[in-house]
Amino acid sequence: MAILTIGHPGNFAVEACDKLAEEGLYPAHFDMRFVKPLDSALLHEIFSEFKSIITVEDGCIQGGFGSAVAEFMIDNHYQAQITRLGIPDKWIEHGEQKELYRECNFDAKAIMETVRR
Repeated sequence: MAILTIGHPGNFAVEACDKLAEEGLYPAHFDMRFVKPLDSALLHEIFSEFKSIITVEDGCIQGGFGSAVAEFMIDNHYQAQITRLGIPDKWIEHGEQKELYRECNFDAKAIMETVRR
């Protein structure tokens, strides 16, 4: 399993990977650094090796980083299960960042839960 992140949520993935290692789970983490243009060479490597991908972004799921990764997969004829974590297409209440990351399900705990599933 590979976790692909963009921006600040990469810190959540690092925390999740450290805690998952204590349980004997070792997902790979890739900090993609930028969305446009995608690092196609790295994505070819990832899709050649992993059949389960989690994308994590601090942005809208629909039309965001995870969608771009899914489009890359389709356009290049790869097959994998992709789970996208980020801000859902619904109204989000105001609150502290930590609360909102949890509400939107892309904090370290949500990443760990997704890996376990």
